[in-house]
Amino acid sequence: MQYPQLEAFSGGDGLIRVVGHRGARGIMPGNTMEGFAFTLACGVRLLEFDVAMTRDNVPVITHNHSLTRSIVRDQNGHWLREEAKVSDLDWADLAQLDVGGLDGNSAYGQRFPDQAFLYGARIPQLRDLCQLVAAPGFEDVHLMLEIKSDPEKMQDATARSAIARAVVAEVRARGLSERTLMHSFDWNLLAECALIAPEMPTSFLTQLPRNAADIGEDSANRACPDLTAPGVSVPDLVAEAGGALWCPHYLDVTAQDLARARALDLRVAVWTVNEVADIDRMIGLGVDAIVSDYPGLVQRRLLAHGLTWSQPPNASQRDNTLGLRRCYPCACWPADVNPASQKSSSVSSRSLSAEPADRASIRQREVHSDSIDETVKTK
Repeated sequence: MQYPQLEAFSGGDGLIRVVGHRGARGIMPGNTMEGFAFTLACGVRLLEFDVAMTRDNVPVITHNHSLTRSIVRDQNGHWLREEAKVSDLDWADLAQLDVGGLDGNSAYGQRFPDQAFLYGARIPQLRDLCQLVAAPGFEDVHLMLEIKSDPEKMQDATARSAIARAVVAEVRARGLSERTLMHSFDWNLLAECALIAPEMPTSFLTQLPRNAADIGEDSANRACPDLTAPGVSVPDLVAEAGGALWCPHYLDVTAQDLARARALDLRVAVWTVNEVADIDRMIGLGVDAIVSDYPGLVQRRLLAHGLTWSQPPNASQRDNTLGLRRCYPCACWPADVNPASQKSSSVSSRSLSAEPADRASIRQREVHSDSIDETVKTK
């Protein structure tokens, strides 16, 4: 079967695609509408993100199966004390939470010291992102939609079907089937997706056991099949399972693997590549796409190698990029520190009386706002 969406994830002469991991997690809060808007404004048109299901069957964009205290604050601005499972909560419970920053004292927070700290960023529903990219001017945006498998329900065919059907319904409702890949570590779940939505290609995530899960992340090992048996060719397993794209951990892929994937007509996107030396190595291998928390860094390395990641935006897309800055300002700013209402000074009486750490966060948001404006000016 021919899949039109695969072209957006395919490299070529002078071309390697850039995929924003959870938006641009190294710079902006991951899996937030603010982060996605920032990534699109930077000219990155491929978005990777994670979807889980609430107790009342609402597909939401979040990575871990439980709310992580180093990421999530309650309605009073306090870091969570208990890490409740997403599947044990209703959408109304999640809608009150703030995921706009990281606890800098946590091990996870220390992994991303450059991530902006926002106030009022919420866990999005899947439909929020679908609605954004279905708007005029975003016709070139494609989705690498990772469905998360609940570890306690991995063998439950009914639960597997329920989340697949809910996700597919949201994508189809916005007419995004031809711009979406179904992406997961759970190969059984991908088989279900292929059955329910044959028009959407499947993308198979893999990670060998020797590369442990990162701090603060749910492990993928329980969802991923055993790839360590002697003589196993992972690209062959992916092709036999009906995959159109293979997404290995960047430390696992070799030139031999890549050549075999090419012979099997598989696209290859590597995750999650954040260091210059690793990005350069992936460029040297000639992968189709690089998934990164720092998509701007990947852009810069591609340019340094004389490569690009996409075609230049047309006038409609440039106009839409300008609109993003106006669409998502308020969640990035406390109500009394709103740049749209403060022309002469972006520092309010609240910021002057804040604790030093709060002033630093406010200044970080000012710098972030200026950087977005400069990005838009250069388009």
